[in-house]
Amino acid sequence: MKLLAAIGALTIVAAVAAAGYFFGGFYSVAATEPHFDVVAWALERVREASITRHSSGTPPVSLEDPALVQTGARAFAERGCVNCHGAPGAAWAKFSEALRPDPADLVEVGKEHDPGQLFWVIKNGLKFTGMPGFGLIGVTDKEIWAIVAFVKKLPKVSEEDFKLWSAPPR
Repeated sequence: MKLLAAIGALTIVAAVAAAGYFFGGFYSVAATEPHFDVVAWALERVREASITRHSSGTPPVSLEDPALVQTGARAFAERGCVNCHGAPGAAWAKFSEALRPDPADLVEVGKEHDPGQLFWVIKNGLKFTGMPGFGLIGVTDKEIWAIVAFVKKLPKVSEEDFKLWSAPPR
């Protein structure tokens, strides 16, 4: 019983110390400092679990449709996605180097996530990152699916194709 009381007391002391550390302003929220490794690990696991749990939906159209992929490339450029994620032949904006966590490499993300997961992230955004929820600004599901189609094809898109596809319509 004394051991349990000691463990309980230590737990209370640790909780009070942690609260004092975080709520007392000792923990720096500056983007110039990386997260503690355990915090970065936890945020990544929570993010992946949340995306998996909340995403569903199959594309209402074929993501293989070249016209849809091209529409997605134009939307990707017009909505500012290039600024943080880059694109073939297009550099990331300088400010994106200061985002914490770093913006995702969409070539890798497109390979690792299914279309429903990509759709959910683009539509809803991600807390604790700079990723906005495009659904909040009225981007239609149709346009978001087009962006998903483009992201899924991104590993195979050439600089020339992206430049052509992302050009404003004439």
